[in-house]
Amino acid sequence: QVQLVESGGGLVQAGDSLRLSCVASGRTISTYGMGWFRQAPGRDREFVAAMTWSGGSTEYEASVKGRFTISRDNAKNTVYLQMNSLKPDDTAVYYCAATRLRNFVTAIYLYDYWGQGTQVTVSS
Repeated sequence: QVQLVESGGGLVQAGDSLRLSCVASGRTISTYGMGWFRQAPGRDREFVAAMTWSGGSTEYEASVKGRFTISRDNAKNTVYLQMNSLKPDDTAVYYCAATRLRNFVTAIYLYDYWGQGTQVTVSS
């Protein structure tokens, strides 16, 4: 069993940056594909970014490509989401997720473990 805890969210202004962290416990995530998702009020949860178990390959949702960067530190059992040039449309609860699949995965239903989420609010 893997427990995931996100942190780093907050209230920022448009154009600012935030770095989200996701610390895993229970077992190592070094063999897991990892992803970040977000859910805005009244909307479905959507894919944001994902990476392979090794960190060698990544995938991003089109609207965040070039602004967000997913990374991992397997020694710290931690995954990060660096978010730059934030926009009001980025406002959402951000969730970290882990999949037993080693590839990067964009489909929500393929993830096995989820964190509780961290709120990101971007004001204009």
